[in-house]
Amino acid sequence: MADKYVAYVSCYTHGNKDGIKIYDVDMKNGSFKEKSSIQVSNSSYITISHNEKHLYSITDFGVEAYDIQPDGMLTVSSAASINGMRGCYLSTDYEDKFLFVAGYHDGKITVLSINEDGSLGPIVDEVYHKGIGTIADRNFRPHVTCVKMTRDNKYLLAADLGVDHVKVYELDHTTGKLRMVDIIHSEQYSGPRHLKISKDGQYIYIIHEAKCYVDVYKYTEKSPGVPQFDKIQNVLTLNEYHAGDSAASGIDISDDYKYITCSNAGDNSVSMFEINQKTGKLSKVFCLPISGSYPKDTALFPDNKHLVSLNHESNTMTFFKVNVKDKTLVMNTKALNISLPNCIIFYKCGK
Repeated sequence: MADKYVAYVSCYTHGNKDGIKIYDVDMKNGSFKEKSSIQVSNSSYITISHNEKHLYSITDFGVEAYDIQPDGMLTVSSAASINGMRGCYLSTDYEDKFLFVAGYHDGKITVLSINEDGSLGPIVDEVYHKGIGTIADRNFRPHVTCVKMTRDNKYLLAADLGVDHVKVYELDHTTGKLRMVDIIHSEQYSGPRHLKISKDGQYIYIIHEAKCYVDVYKYTEKSPGVPQFDKIQNVLTLNEYHAGDSAASGIDISDDYKYITCSNAGDNSVSMFEINQKTGKLSKVFCLPISGSYPKDTALFPDNKHLVSLNHESNTMTFFKVNVKDKTLVMNTKALNISLPNCIIFYKCGK
């Protein structure tokens, strides 16, 4: 019997109520069918716990936690304040003991404890970024846009689009407190936005919004509490010919960790890269249009044979058949209408 998947799509809710949409995934044909929806305000980002039993969502009021049912449906379990402005990204550590929330508007990292049943506990740490950025029209102050643990569960990487660097924090696994131990400096005016990590944890992929490229870093630990990040590659997410005022808006890694996709707003395209499993470096497969406006996120289906694009301004999701060998992307079904989509996660049911 074929594996059954659902897709969770988080949305902004300006004028509508359904912040999370749940879709049954047709793996063979590369399409979705709406299954249900959750009323939650401005679910700008979602994440699933590493034990794959719980889903966490940003809301206007902080964070909400859901238990994932065997059929992929969601049951709300708890909610918590983050004692600040609405977050934009969240993730858990690999033991699912803590939830980290990135604050774009107030430049803050909030750490909440997670109870054994997956429900949310109290805030255990709050860290405000400081500094002045280089892009005066917007990024003149801290904007934390991504928070993600290294795969060995030792360090929290916090991308700050406003001040052009990624801060590295050591996590106290008992208290949840963060201690800054390093800074990964990006190029000025580049705007580091999101990051992904290779399956073996050795390579970090940081997408930069303003300059539309991915920096690849080799991660090692020189000694306990002393991480080291060496840049080994820089690759553009765009073709040499591209639309002006483009911005790299999202990065995703395939379920088997063989490919990375990057969405490009303005250019309205998706770029796909193959990951060299020995060196961690990226080679571009293609950069092609997504038949929509302002792709906030893109993702390969779990079988790597299809791709979906979440088009924020055209209020659609578009679907494509992917052929890595021929380097092609062919639209394979009609677009689905959806209001202000922002983030997508595929989930294998029955876990």
